[in-house]
Amino acid sequence: MGRQGKRVLVVGAGIGGLTAAALLAHHGYSVRVFDQAIVPGGCASSFKRRGFTFDVGATQVAGLELGGIHQRIFAELGIDLPAATPCDPACAVFLPGESEPIHVWRDPVRWQAERQRQFPGSEPFWQLLGNLFQYSWAFQSRDPVLPPRSLWDCWRLLRALRPDTLLTLPHTFTTVGQMLRAYGLSDRRLKTFLDLQLKLYSQVGADETALLYAATALSVSQQPQGLSHLQGSMQALSDGLVQALSRDGAQLLMRHSVKQIKPKPGGVQTVAICNQKTGEIWTEEADQVVANVTVQNLVQLLGSAAPAGYQHRVEKLPAGSGAFVIYLGVKQAAIPPNCPPHLQFLYNYNGAIAENNSLFVSVSQPGDGRAPAGHATIIASSFTNPDIWWNDAEYAALKQQYTEQAIARLSSYFDLDSDHIIHTEAATPRSFARYTARARGIVGGIGQRIPTFGPFGFATRTPIPNLWLVGDSVHPGEGTAGVSYAALMVVQQILATAPVLK
Repeated sequence: MGRQGKRVLVVGAGIGGLTAAALLAHHGYSVRVFDQAIVPGGCASSFKRRGFTFDVGATQVAGLELGGIHQRIFAELGIDLPAATPCDPACAVFLPGESEPIHVWRDPVRWQAERQRQFPGSEPFWQLLGNLFQYSWAFQSRDPVLPPRSLWDCWRLLRALRPDTLLTLPHTFTTVGQMLRAYGLSDRRLKTFLDLQLKLYSQVGADETALLYAATALSVSQQPQGLSHLQGSMQALSDGLVQALSRDGAQLLMRHSVKQIKPKPGGVQTVAICNQKTGEIWTEEADQVVANVTVQNLVQLLGSAAPAGYQHRVEKLPAGSGAFVIYLGVKQAAIPPNCPPHLQFLYNYNGAIAENNSLFVSVSQPGDGRAPAGHATIIASSFTNPDIWWNDAEYAALKQQYTEQAIARLSSYFDLDSDHIIHTEAATPRSFARYTARARGIVGGIGQRIPTFGPFGFATRTPIPNLWLVGDSVHPGEGTAGVSYAALMVVQQILATAPVLK
């Protein structure tokens, strides 16, 4: 009813693509989703081995609280949020040579006491971040379009502004590093802690991360927001979205890869699709195409149809990061008592966030559905240069070297003798390229530097009419909450262009 022939093709069944597809189907559009993987979810999917369930990439979720992005979307779709438990602390960070971690507590009062104890004299800096976060979070909750690319986008942006939003403007071109220096904060421990946390969320350290982005990234783990650990696996998030889009008549076709997007006059797109099981290739036309891909992948899919200026901007982007991830299924005896769900280890102050010098670790909790009784999962990831993983002659040896080094380092905290390890598996940028089709296997989106964050980043509205970009290449960045905001933005833009009533 009321679909008015509006055909939407969604390229990629990551959380951003599934969210856009489910919402558009709910509004009466005819939606087909294509993804080359076996299961939906992209970097927030899961896989099973020997009774263990491992999250592929993302291991924690923001936006489940009342008014949070996932709560809003699931409520609109009329489906239940997945069961989850709060992450408290959100992370325990171990700096080199230190046995006591820095706990990022969920309770803001407790977190304030922790940071004052760990980083004496830094409270004015944290108070500034807190204030900027409150202004920015309120602004984001009003669904602005950033960066605007049409009159409607500008109207939505202006509609979201309030007097307190203007208080963020003096800091638009400021980095975290610059603000640390402005406050006279030269403490190496503080700077290193910020580098580690920001690398997780913004892909770059304090000296490059935009202050306004950092204010949100460093504050969202406290109440009334907070990070959560899903019951079962991260797959629960995509399962709910798949349930909704299926209910509303959308089609999800896994093991189908999109080979080309070819614009046609009038805004209609022709999409070339390959059935990976049969090798059959065919084309379909769509009134709207939503690409849940990296901006690098989008340029590849457009080929010669990519606008020259757009392509040039993509080519000039700084190199993205890859990830080496080790997945361990272990006996519960390997896990120390009272182990936090997420930990971060830095092994050397020289080159703090350089190649393979840190590990971000996620540990399953008893009864969370990720491991058999008496067992647990450990997932540890390190940043890596994607380019070093494409030499066929050296690949296996390099993967083995990284695996052994990761286990050796984890053994300083976990009891990982051979008796306790049941399953070991590792993923590299080549793995992510194979299973998610992300160019060069890069993860985490575009670094949130001044020229590429928020108002200066890539827009969901591409230069090609009726071709939309969602995912971690656009505002507000990576994470399931970030890509869901982008998807909601695209849906609102499409509905404003051609409203459909059910």
